[in-house]
Amino acid sequence: MFFSKKLKKFNNVNHCFFSKNGGVSHGIYNSLNCGLGSNDKKKNVLKNLDIVSKKIGLHSKDLFTMNQTHSNKVVVINNSNRHTQRVNSDALITKQKNIAISVLTADCVPVLIYDEVNQIIASVHAGWKGALSGIIENTLNEIIKIGKNNKINVAIGPCINVNNYEVGNEFYNTFIQESKNNEKFFLFGKKNKFFFDLRRYVNSKVEKFEPNYVENIDFDTFSENENFFSFRKSKQMGNKDYGRCISVISLIND
Repeated sequence: MFFSKKLKKFNNVNHCFFSKNGGVSHGIYNSLNCGLGSNDKKKNVLKNLDIVSKKIGLHSKDLFTMNQTHSNKVVVINNSNRHTQRVNSDALITKQKNIAISVLTADCVPVLIYDEVNQIIASVHAGWKGALSGIIENTLNEIIKIGKNNKINVAIGPCINVNNYEVGNEFYNTFIQESKNNEKFFLFGKKNKFFFDLRRYVNSKVEKFEPNYVENIDFDTFSENENFFSFRKSKQMGNKDYGRCISVISLIND
């Protein structure tokens, strides 16, 4: 379990970037796999989600997960959809108390956000596709639309490190087409290979909004496989599937 020092200071916020430890799954999903989209036994995933809910101080029926598709779609949880536990989006926003919103990752960037003035929280799944197509901007713009005089605190969680994120020429060109300035997020490797700094790219998107506070919980999901699931590591090892870590934030009655 990993925490933001800043978010820990707020009495009305619970949050956690969960590791892959402390669950009931086995094999390549060992142990706290929270991915309902994985091929793990569903009963084990549901048990893991129940463990997470209890750790965050809520019932599992109040834990919202996303069916993530690397999109830029943001959904606001309110009274009308409060009982829809699994949402088709890559970001969730809410002002509702005593529910938890979450993000699943296995190399991508989990982002947890709290606007302390307007009591708004958000969870964001920022892979390269979502980050490129505007998931960060869409989320923060929605928060700004909901409340005025925002004081936004952002915690950017564990993700794949630049040294382990090798990409090809086509990937590089996709980012350069968006902006020549994106060159700074790449290290040059051998034979038209590059290394992409996903964390730095996500940070650059966040920083454009001049938030009150940004904190990076800087662990590498690829190399620290005793603590994190990693899509790339699983692929390297020849596994047919992989587990997902969960990151959660909730507003509680203070």
